[in-house]
Amino acid sequence: MTQAPEEPAWRRRAVERSTRAAKLRAEQRVQRFLDSAQELITEKGTTDVTVQEVVDRSKQSLRSFYQHFDGKHELLLALFEDALATSANEIREAASAGRDPLQRLRDAVEMLYEQSRPSPDVQRPLFSDFALQLLVKHPVQVATAHLPLVTVFADLIEDAAEAGVIPAGRPRRQASLVMQTVMFSAQANGVPAGSHAVPVTAEEIWQFCLGGISGAAAEAHPSRTAR
Repeated sequence: MTQAPEEPAWRRRAVERSTRAAKLRAEQRVQRFLDSAQELITEKGTTDVTVQEVVDRSKQSLRSFYQHFDGKHELLLALFEDALATSANEIREAASAGRDPLQRLRDAVEMLYEQSRPSPDVQRPLFSDFALQLLVKHPVQVATAHLPLVTVFADLIEDAAEAGVIPAGRPRRQASLVMQTVMFSAQANGVPAGSHAVPVTAEEIWQFCLGGISGAAAEAHPSRTAR
């Protein structure tokens, strides 16, 4: 059987170079769409922007937009994932500065709380209206988007357990519970006008999460008669 001649090395190099260049151009176009959408969201203080507005701001074509995104939902999801990935990187970097594993975990919890908390000085619409819409309509996508943060918190919890400062458990499940507690508490931390209530602090959130991680495990089958 005659073997097909091997492709010349120069041809492979030319194709690879062409592929890399096309990939780079596509990445640049996508980033322009993302940057434009983020600018519009920041200006408006809401995710209520149109695809046409994003296209016009990016100075690209509608055809190019739909080559990369199915629609507005996918564009906003990309921004949401990017924001969470950036948050995870910032938290990991900040927490790595400490030597005490429990203090590193505390720093991560308090930093996530501050990042998620609504603030008149910092527009974070992707952590409010769109995040809640996603949670209701696309829970699987939300879970996927949060994976970088889950990994950071799971690693920190595992480090603390290995150091003996908290009981060993299920780090990823604990990380998910901690994150949900922190992020939802931050979003819901409003005080009615005229009320004497005091907003929940990052310190309180940390103490609550620490108690949950460090507390004794509940009985697998608690008595039905227990009060």
